[in-house]
Amino acid sequence: MNVYHGSVIAMGKPLRSKCRISTDFGKGFYVTTNLDQAKKWALLKQNSADPYDKQDAIVSVYELHPAIWDDSAFEIKRFESPSKDWLNFILDCRKGIAHPYEVVFGAVANDKVYATISLFESDVLTVEETIARLKVDDYFNQISLHSMAAIAKLKFKEKIIL
Repeated sequence: MNVYHGSVIAMGKPLRSKCRISTDFGKGFYVTTNLDQAKKWALLKQNSADPYDKQDAIVSVYELHPAIWDDSAFEIKRFESPSKDWLNFILDCRKGIAHPYEVVFGAVANDKVYATISLFESDVLTVEETIARLKVDDYFNQISLHSMAAIAKLKFKEKIIL
């Protein structure tokens, strides 16, 4: 299956050391199965870059063999939809709490999700109210690869300059 990574750099060989901490699923290399979502990420990164050092928005395209989901060599966590477990997992990851998984799949926590999570953390919403709000919208997915062995399963195909 094709997966996509949006950035201002073509990522022919992703490095875990360059990944950010405190993201939805923790420090890892993130891809999505949705090309439009990767384009959005690339444009966001381009727009947040130094205006005097303008770079291209780039989507790197990879092949990720679907058998990875059944590969017992990897610790894998899948969230099929926003849930209490998904919410708690994201909260922990954003606090920098490590997890044992090499591959994590689930919904992207977008701006609406951040606001909902903030209300939950402030005790304005219950867990049930939070999950109900999170299930209202359609979500883009994200796959985070947390080990070099998992990242090595990506085969670079091409870059798309936006």
